[in-house]
Amino acid sequence: MKIRDLDLGNHPIILAPMEDVTDAAFRLLCKEFGADMVYTEFVSSDALVRSIEKTMRKLETSDEERPVSIQIYGNEVDTMVEAAKIVEQAKPDVIDINFGCPVRKIAGRGAGSGMLRNIPLLLEITKSVVKAVQTPVTVKTRLGWDDDNKVIVSLAEQLQDCGIEALAIHGRTRAQMYKGKADWSLIGEVKNNPRMHIPIIGNGDIISAKGAVEAFNTYGVDAIMIGRGSVGRPWIFDEIKSYLMNGVLPELKSFDWYLNVLRKQVVDSVHRIDERRGLIHMRRHIATTPLFKGLPDFRDTRIKMLRTESLDELLSIFDDVSEKVNEENLFPSDLTDFHLNN
Repeated sequence: MKIRDLDLGNHPIILAPMEDVTDAAFRLLCKEFGADMVYTEFVSSDALVRSIEKTMRKLETSDEERPVSIQIYGNEVDTMVEAAKIVEQAKPDVIDINFGCPVRKIAGRGAGSGMLRNIPLLLEITKSVVKAVQTPVTVKTRLGWDDDNKVIVSLAEQLQDCGIEALAIHGRTRAQMYKGKADWSLIGEVKNNPRMHIPIIGNGDIISAKGAVEAFNTYGVDAIMIGRGSVGRPWIFDEIKSYLMNGVLPELKSFDWYLNVLRKQVVDSVHRIDERRGLIHMRRHIATTPLFKGLPDFRDTRIKMLRTESLDELLSIFDDVSEKVNEENLFPSDLTDFHLNN
């Protein structure tokens, strides 16, 4: 699969953009485990234009994580164009436009998936951004606003006509948020439309290696994008890569091996940001990871992990958990079942 001159190889697996998740530490970890391209957290065009420090920091990437895409969102043509030019100065491999975020504070004011209620403006923004920058522009969006307005098949052609060079589709409407099951049939319909010639990236509910292979084989997409399935589980990229190439999963590792992956991410996140914000950024990963699920009497320990404001305390908790798991010969049932049933 190619995005202009950027060759991602066959069956690329891509890390999706996720707010408060895909910071540099997590992107680099996913890259180490085989992600073929990573996305930054999405970036507000308004905040970029106003040079808000917190937002400007999101543009910081490293050569080690390339190829990398920086994603922007907004609902005004001029602001999105100016933001795209600012992003281009950070030299990402791809600039992505977010027409898919469903959260109320974004979609409710007409940005993200809220743009699906104003297709003419959505297309005007896309066309204007493409013309304003030399970097390849892509789009990530959803099937439509709700079940009565699933516009993705026709919209995909219109976006292609605007000059985008790849399209990522989340198989839900905005009304669904993240509920229900992703509908990959419409993603497949876009991919199999003979008038479409840009790469189509499928997104939604890919949480296993078998699910990724099925999506490639059944719907013919050019790439798979992994979002929530990677949170607290960056090794999913290695699992999928192994299954794609060999038809088998990598061997289940020791508990300490997986815990050390999480430990590395925590330390890197703290060092790259600061202790307080780095630990806050890690809370979703710690809460979501299958590593601790199934451990007996773990509720109080989990609460302590999520509330601590000290790196040393969190690492000490990790050590205590490791000692207990090894002494009692425990292993998280969710992680074992997840691995064996992939």
